[in-house]
Amino acid sequence: MQGLLDLGAPESAARQPIGPDAWLLKGFALNDADALLAAIERVAAQAPFRHQVTPGGYEMSAAMSSCGAYGWVTDRHGYRYSALDPQGNQPWPAMPRLFSELAERAAERAGFAHFAPEACLINRYTTGARMGLHQDKDEQDFNAPIVSISLGAPITFLFGGPNRSDPTSRWLLEHGDIVVWGGESRLHFHGVAPLGKKASHPQTGALRYNLTFRKVR
Repeated sequence: MQGLLDLGAPESAARQPIGPDAWLLKGFALNDADALLAAIERVAAQAPFRHQVTPGGYEMSAAMSSCGAYGWVTDRHGYRYSALDPQGNQPWPAMPRLFSELAERAAERAGFAHFAPEACLINRYTTGARMGLHQDKDEQDFNAPIVSISLGAPITFLFGGPNRSDPTSRWLLEHGDIVVWGGESRLHFHGVAPLGKKASHPQTGALRYNLTFRKVR
């Protein structure tokens, strides 16, 4: 896990390359972590976490909510974005300004200026929950990067190549870390290993939260 150490960010974040046009920003969100966790609670009060079901009938191990103009949903009909939360057929909660501004700053730090996220997917991981290798390809605009913020218990991030069979590198994501990838790596496969039995954080216990920001249209 060697990379380029760059301490010039206002957040004093170490910037590590994890692939072409892909960066791990260590601790970039630490200054905002408490406010982010509080905002997650407010979003979840309007759009409760739920375990969605894949088209193949499998329940996802991570519980999910969304905020912004669009939310990501999966069911027997497939993967897609929707302007309405299917649980109540109402618009998703508005994206907190803190979310969008932090995502924009992180994207710019990674070399992607003028990022304007339209959707924020919020995943909640408990012990053993994981996310298999996948591509983020339900968006219409692949020119925009993906910004992913980690909060709470640490987890291992897997970052591969354009093919599922490509080798993957492993990166420990801790409270306040942000991963940004786009450009050449925009459609690279990625995921997270199961959340370990001993993984915990003083503020969240055994829970890990992940905020993933995307431009949809």
